[in-house]
Formats: sequence, structure tokens, C-alpha cells
Amino acid sequence: MKLNFFAAIFMALTLASCAGTKAPDEQLVNTNQSAQQLYDEAKNVLDSGLYSRAIELLKAMEGRYPFGPLSRQVQLDLIYAYYQTGDTKQALASIDRFIRLNPNHPDLDYVYYMRGLSNLKADENSFHEFVGIDRADRDMASTRQAFDDLKILVSTYPTSKYAQDAKLRMQSIKEKLVRHELIIADYYTRRGAHLAAANRAKYVVEYYRDSPQVEQALRLMVESYDELGLTKLRDDAKAVLKLNFPDSADF
Repeated sequence: MKLNFFAAIFMALTLASCAGTKAPDEQLVNTNQSAQQLYDEAKNVLDSGLYSRAIELLKAMEGRYPFGPLSRQVQLDLIYAYYQTGDTKQALASIDRFIRLNPNHPDLDYVYYMRGLSNLKADENSFHEFVGIDRADRDMASTRQAFDDLKILVSTYPTSKYAQDAKLRMQSIKEKLVRHELIIADYYTRRGAHLAAANRAKYVVEYYRDSPQVEQALRLMVESYDELGLTKLRDDAKAVLKLNFPDSADF
């Protein structure tokens, strides 16, 4: 009987303790504040650069007011905060969710801009960037996606205030992609895979013809075709090289 008595007391105390414990999100917000007051507090924290804390407050508000008039702005602020903390995986997930749920939102230009920036950041290696090592030889999947994201912004929202910066970033991305192709082509050349090298260089000439590195790509095509004994293709590539770069050194 005594055992049952103490067990009953313990259970009652446990239930009372659970009832008095708020969920983590509830502890972050003042229940006496309005939605606007809660958002203003979170926005002030965000503007102060305290991004991790801002994420906590914004998520708490999103949980409490998921369908309120400020819900979409909260989602946009979360995207920015995730990006600033370097959590590109969560930023991209939030961006894709926003686009899916708000296909006609007036701030979609900003969302695609942030998608491009987030994909760029996903490909960055802070150590190599810091010491100045060119990382064009790394996998470029996210960088290519970033280019596509910014292209959507520029083509769909040409008057957006983000369009000019997007164009500049696209040019920078394009040169990274060209370097990537030429590094791979050089890798093939050094291993005697001259046809693969020629195809990589040809891809640069066909799809990045405004790049200053096209001259290098054409020279690589000439050398590769020469190694393969493909004289017609070699001479055609050499003719294109001389036509567009008359000062290019002779082989």
C-alpha cells in the first residue's frame, strides 16, 4: 500500500511539472505581446546582426502565427538569417518552400536572388578562399544552379533592384565555369585523353564564346586534334583561332 501511495504522489508531481513547462518556442515569446510587437522585436535582433537569435525568435513567431498577416515576411527574414549564418541547406529549403507556396508573391525577385547567393555559398570553401587558392576544380553543381537562379531573376524581373548585381555575379560565375572546364581539359591532356580534352575545350567555345578564355580553349582544341591526327578539325580550329585572335602565338 505504501509503495502505491508514493508512486501516486510521484506521478502527480511529474504531471504538475509537465503542465508548468512551456514548449521551447513558447518560452521565446511574450504571450502579452501582439504579433506586430513580436515581429518588431525579432526584426530588431535581425538588424543587429544576431542572426542565430533572430532565427529562434522568427521560428517561434512562425509557430505561433503560421497564417497571420506577417507570416510571409517572417519566412523571408528567415531565409536571410539562415543565409547569414551559413546554413545554406536550411536557407535553400526555406526558399523552395516559399516559391512553391507563393508563386505570385511580389518579392519573388528577392527570393531568386537569395537562392542564387545561397547556392554560391554552398559551393564555397572558406579555407581555400582565405588563402587565395583557386577552387575551380571542385564540383560545380551548386555554382551552375546559382547561375540558373540568377538567370531566372534577370530574365523574369529585368527591372528588379537585384538584377544588376545578378548580372555581375553571373559573369563571375561564367568565368569560374570556364576555368572548371579548362582545368578538366588539361587533366585529360596530361593523361593522353586528347579527344576528351578537345570536347571540353569545344564546349567552352560553343557555350562561353564571350569569355576571354576562349583563346586558350581554341589553342587546346588545335593541340588535341593534332595529337589525334585529325588534321581537318585541327585546321578548322586553327582558322577560327587566327580569325578571332590574330595575335595568338603560332604553334
